[in-house]
Amino acid sequence: MLFTDDTVEALRAAVHLANTAEQPDTLVTAEDFAAFLEAFPYTGRIDSDDDELAELRALRPRLRSVLLSSRDEMVAGINSALGEVTLDARLVRHDGADWHLHAVADDRPLAERILAETAMGLIDVVRADEGSRISVCADEDCGGVVLDLSRNRSRRYCSTACTNRNAVAAYRARQR
Repeated sequence: MLFTDDTVEALRAAVHLANTAEQPDTLVTAEDFAAFLEAFPYTGRIDSDDDELAELRALRPRLRSVLLSSRDEMVAGINSALGEVTLDARLVRHDGADWHLHAVADDRPLAERILAETAMGLIDVVRADEGSRISVCADEDCGGVVLDLSRNRSRRYCSTACTNRNAVAAYRARQR
């Protein structure tokens, strides 16, 4: 296992959230917000209101920037994030997950908790020098972020849709 389960989940959520800003934007409505929370169930305070949705939408460019930055720039982004959040670190166990670290209190705003969890996950990426596992989608028409957790570092596309589109294009090119 490359990273712990909580690190993987924090990175997956951050990548997914950053990718919702790609065209078409998939974090616009309350239903989109609910779908995100269903896919990535955060514990603690969830307001599910327009302000919280706006805060998550505003967080996306920052997540994308830190996820795709060089190692040294990633460290600066992590340190900046950790300096901005109200840290209240503790070990917790809940919902079938074994002991893991929550960096901020459950009553803090969701965007702040996501930022802190992303920073904590990226600490592991930096410490393991595994920043190459985060890249931009290889599809020419896509700018999505790719999180490659495969053993052989073979993931090139951000989604099944991009993978399939490129596989079909390659197949058609071979048939000509």
